[in-house]
This record gives sequence, C-alpha cells and structure tokens, in this order.
Amino acid sequence: MKCPCCGYEETKVTDSRNQHESNSVRRRRECLECGKRFTTFESVDLTIQVKKRDGSFQEFSLEKLVKGLDSACRHTKISHDQVVAIASDVTMDIMGSGVREIDTLRIGEIVMKKLCKLDPIAYVRFACVYRRFQDMEQLKKALMDVAL
Repeated sequence: MKCPCCGYEETKVTDSRNQHESNSVRRRRECLECGKRFTTFESVDLTIQVKKRDGSFQEFSLEKLVKGLDSACRHTKISHDQVVAIASDVTMDIMGSGVREIDTLRIGEIVMKKLCKLDPIAYVRFACVYRRFQDMEQLKKALMDVAL
C-alpha cells in the first residue's frame, strides 16, 4: 500500500475494524517513511456475473440489491439495517455456492425465501417485481405461498 503523502510503499496497520454494513474492513495505516497516518477500506472482490433476463451480463452489485430490498420493505416492519443484513446474507449465500455466474431469477428466489420469513407484504412486493406478475392468479398464488 503506497502512502498517499510521500508515495513510500511500506506501511504498517495500526488498527482494523469490520464494517458490517458493507462487508469490508477499515484499516488505519502508518507510513514507515514519513509517519503520516491514513485510512484504507478493503472489501471482498465480487467477481460474480449476473445474467439478466435479456441475456446480458452485469457484475453483481450489493448496492443494487439493497436498493431493491429497500423498495420492497418500505413502510413495513423491516428496518434499513435488516435490509442490509438480508442483502449481506444473500451475498454470502451466492459467494458460498462457489458460482461465478448467477441468474437474476435465482437471486430473486433467494431473497424471497428470506423475506417470506420476515414480512409477507415485503415478500409479495418483491415477488411482484421479480416474477413480473401478469394477472391476479399469479398474485393470488404468491399470497397463498405466504399463507403456508
């Protein structure tokens, strides 16, 4: 890690803290040449590609997942902190599976499984977007899934 002040390439870590909301580590570093201190953030490199419905690929984005969950969970008992925790759990599930490519529908199914346990309204809202309901029968089926 280069010192941002003098450019020297050797530093020592003086403090490390986990940043739970972003699955990263915050590190305080000190330059061994000039003695200046600075902060770095290390995060997991998510090299997982998401296959979209149109066949295109995008890099997996925790932020997009949180945004989608926030929309589904708005005005429910699920807090933003819980949304971030759900998104982190989903991310860990995907990474733990060892896949390098995942379909958006599979991500949606993982999320819906978690939402179903927490709040039926958030589950149905999320399901409406991911499953693209075309009629009331599809919505009724999703409601029945929650009731079970």
